[in-house]
Amino acid sequence: MSSRRGVGLGAFANRTQATQSYATHGANLRSTHTTSLQTQLSVFQTLLHTFALEHSSTIKSNPTFRAEFARMCNAIGVDPLAASNVKGKNGRKAGDNASFWTQIMGGDMNDFYFEVAVRVVELCRETRGENGGLLGVKECTRRVGRGKAIGSGLEVTDDDVLRAVKSLEPLGSGFSIILVGSKQYIRSIPKELNTDQATVLEAIQVLGYVSVSMLRVNLNWEKARAQTVIDDLMADGLVWVDLQCAEKEYWSPQNLLGDGEEG
Repeated sequence: MSSRRGVGLGAFANRTQATQSYATHGANLRSTHTTSLQTQLSVFQTLLHTFALEHSSTIKSNPTFRAEFARMCNAIGVDPLAASNVKGKNGRKAGDNASFWTQIMGGDMNDFYFEVAVRVVELCRETRGENGGLLGVKECTRRVGRGKAIGSGLEVTDDDVLRAVKSLEPLGSGFSIILVGSKQYIRSIPKELNTDQATVLEAIQVLGYVSVSMLRVNLNWEKARAQTVIDDLMADGLVWVDLQCAEKEYWSPQNLLGDGEEG
């Protein structure tokens, strides 16, 4: 009896020791892999920095190339508009307040995105009475491009507008990008769209307008539900009403004012 207990306790001790050994080995592997990944990422970032210096003029002048370069940056965890610790030409790290754009282009691109962001804010405020605080990204891009001079004449694209809006997030500005149906909008109002409201706006995109009866037939909603959603959208200025019809029709200001976006 005593002998069997000894063997059992010995086996338990061996299992405990083996478990601890596995845990230690696993921790060492994770540490090694983490160090290796960090080293690889640092190499990628340095190569990216070199690539950006060599092709800075193309990045500035070619909007398609600029968008692809920015996406490549994001893929390896580099935000061109955020503070960067990538090593500069002298091998020393730039200051925490210097962005990637500032390091490689002397601030030209930072100024460009700053100007785009300022113009986006101005446009959202100017058009809020027309669209209730939802400005189509494509419409915004067109109006930014044909408005005040941006970045010494650099062409502004949808991608530039999206990145400019994203750069406003740390400021707690309330500006964000939302998707309604297949279209992107800049929202400059803090109120969230609920599911019913988004559904109605998407229906207006497809049909041009909606009525309470159309919502009831196509969505199988009760009259009270359809009317409540419409009333809420009207209160926020997101739809306008046409009273010169047998039944009230509700239109999006984006359509009435010639947004012209394609899905």
